[in-house]
Amino acid sequence: MNPWVAIGALALVGLLIPLGMMAVSSLLRPSVPEKGKTTVYESGEVPTGTTRIRFNIQYYMVALLFLVFDIETVLIFPWTVIYRSAIEGGVGLATVLVPMLVFIAVLVVGLAWAWRNGAVRWVRSPRSSQRRVEQ
Repeated sequence: MNPWVAIGALALVGLLIPLGMMAVSSLLRPSVPEKGKTTVYESGEVPTGTTRIRFNIQYYMVALLFLVFDIETVLIFPWTVIYRSAIEGGVGLATVLVPMLVFIAVLVVGLAWAWRNGAVRWVRSPRSSQRRVEQ
């Protein structure tokens, strides 16, 4: 038997079971339309205003920078664990150290670029800007 037939059958069963369950539940569930069911619920509060809220992009920039440097940490930890065993195994210091130094240098250049472009600078309040002008 062709292995692709088994994969196709598994995919078909994987689609049919959830679709079948949704179809059966839509047929068996009670339908009691009420106005309260269709209204927007906001933690017990009456919603006011529109759903379009402007978010400060700075939060996303900080989150992305955090992810980059968090992944850097995840990559540096295994390197530090195998560093000593590689040196003891006879591998040269430059062979072990240079790739990690290049990796860290690329990250430092990226951080400097982000810092220079203001990605890590928070939006200043008008009050603090006014104090700076007065000084």
